[in-house]
Amino acid sequence: MSLPLMPKATAVWLIDKTALTFEQIADFCGMHPLEVQAIADGEVAQGINGYDPVANKQITADEITRCEADPKARLKLLPPADPLSKKSNDSSERTRRCAVC
Repeated sequence: MSLPLMPKATAVWLIDKTALTFEQIADFCGMHPLEVQAIADGEVAQGINGYDPVANKQITADEITRCEADPKARLKLLPPADPLSKKSNDSSERTRRCAVC
């Protein structure tokens, strides 16, 4: 299973900003539930700033809402955007210019 970028910082944000269970956060971030509980208790990750997975397009707000309503539901990571799949006209123009140079 793929993990979110910066799992501990993501766990910090999910603990602070959502009503998800420790199990749900642990499963999504690839951590043990007791580690998530320790983060919530302030015993671990004290200096780590939360990393918003919604703003960074790793999950949607609707996905969080769905999982908050059902403690047995699990968050699903969005597929990463493929930057190579988008063709830019800039690169072809630059290539033509360089070939002329």
